[in-house]
Amino acid sequence: MKLYLDTSTDIVKLRLDDQNYEWHPERGRMAEGIFRFIYDKLHENSADWPEITEITYFSGPGSFTGLRIGAAIVNTLADQLQIPLYDHHGIRHQLILPDYGRPANISKPRK
Repeated sequence: MKLYLDTSTDIVKLRLDDQNYEWHPERGRMAEGIFRFIYDKLHENSADWPEITEITYFSGPGSFTGLRIGAAIVNTLADQLQIPLYDHHGIRHQLILPDYGRPANISKPRK
């Protein structure tokens, strides 16, 4: 089963083979509910984690927090299931890094 995940907005988009799903988590609740959302949709398709054969992730640009959460999820799943991981351009990655669409706004150290 192929899994596609997009967490770049406040609507989580999931595709399992040809089945499309959306989840509208409450603000700040994506991280605590995303595994349950994916798990429930797998079970609706009579599948479980080991049946995922590859993952494609929309790596951005988009929401900083959403992309960070999504990248952690897909990187962990691909590593633990030992399956291929692709970005939305079809490029295979060992580890996906989010593309925020602009450089990070990081303050310079004071010292």
